[in-house]
Amino acid sequence: MSRVKRGVTKHARHKKVLKQAKGYRGRHSKAYKVASHRLQAGLQHAYNDRRLKKRDYRSLWIQRINAGAREFGLTYSRFIDGLKKAGVELDRKVLADIALKEPDTFAALVKQAQAALG
Repeated sequence: MSRVKRGVTKHARHKKVLKQAKGYRGRHSKAYKVASHRLQAGLQHAYNDRRLKKRDYRSLWIQRINAGAREFGLTYSRFIDGLKKAGVELDRKVLADIALKEPDTFAALVKQAQAALG
């Protein structure tokens, strides 16, 4: 078998890593070894943060719903409990949007929840 030299392949791999590391500071974007380590860490953070983003948004929605419900003298948990008992099946994302953009509609939902609670 003939001998295979790796120069072209190695150069392509290095170029790919350095291209992805563009914008990093100092040697982190210039030296392959350092860039490769930084890139690995960056990709790991990106992966983790895609999952954290879901938690952060749910938390934000809950805060907005709680703020809206408290204007009518209800806590978040009592409000959600009332909606469940009333048979209203809106998710937190939609409820938060309604609380923020359509206060009249949200007020109607609160009244419905209060009626279901008794």
